[in-house]
Amino acid sequence: MSVKTEPWAPKRPATDSGLGESSGERLRRILTSRLASIVAIVIAVLWTIPTAGLFITSFRPENDIRESGWWTVFTDPNFTLETYNYVLYSDSAGGGLVKNLINTVVITIPGVLVPVAFAAMAAYALSWIDFKGRNTLYIAMFALQVVPLQMALIPLLSFFSRGLAIGDFTIMPAWELDGVDTIVQVWIAHSIFGLPLAIFLLHNFMRELPRDVMEAARIDGASHSQTFRKVVLPLMTPALASIGIFQFLWVWNDFLVGRTFAPQSAAKPLTAVLGDMAGTWGFGWVRLPAAAFIAIIVPLIVFLLLQRYFVRGLLAGSVKG
Repeated sequence: MSVKTEPWAPKRPATDSGLGESSGERLRRILTSRLASIVAIVIAVLWTIPTAGLFITSFRPENDIRESGWWTVFTDPNFTLETYNYVLYSDSAGGGLVKNLINTVVITIPGVLVPVAFAAMAAYALSWIDFKGRNTLYIAMFALQVVPLQMALIPLLSFFSRGLAIGDFTIMPAWELDGVDTIVQVWIAHSIFGLPLAIFLLHNFMRELPRDVMEAARIDGASHSQTFRKVVLPLMTPALASIGIFQFLWVWNDFLVGRTFAPQSAAKPLTAVLGDMAGTWGFGWVRLPAAAFIAIIVPLIVFLLLQRYFVRGLLAGSVKG
């Protein structure tokens, strides 16, 4: 007696009802649906409204700002540049921010280049140079991210003011808090606070580089410095750009470090001055929109220009192979 068997049939594809879909496919289908797109657009619009209101308010006369909201500009448009002229060039209280804007630029450029450069070299050493205590050193650097920034302000300020000495022997002299020395201290502080996270992220990316490429460079006689400059740096450009954008935004928008290590008015960054613009009694608040938009326009331009590197840096190393 023979047993009749059914012929093999291929598995039917999933229908629109979602039967047979995995959780990842279902989530992807939901996030790419028309409803999800509409919700994302609504959230983006709501998120942008305060910035749009700040931008419109910065061009309105002071009397209009005091008497009505920014949305009245659609029925009674009235614009002026007097607030920007006062905020940027006036010698009166709440003005003359050009010098503070220059201070912010002078602080930000080294505050980004120095930690990113040192972090790249440290990440290469921790990833591809075999030395004793490498893992312990990496864990110690990673653990520094747990330490709150505020805990290091007083010891670091004391170091800059008193120097480092053991008994009567001075290891490092004190740096007085005035002039160019103040900006140098802000550079050092931003570099110290930015290094742990930069080393951690660059190390994770650098460990994903193909080992065959590194071994081929060694076989060709390349030293570690040559391998780092000619092989590693071109491959990790997206990651460096991503870390650079993070550090730039953090240093540019920083208030606490600049307020602590640059107390003198000649070296104050822009963010440290914005808090004092309203005055003791708050009468100068109408000039804050123009000053705030001056503070955010530069990081906004930098992010828009380097957005593609930022996205590539975030995705770098997430997929192997």
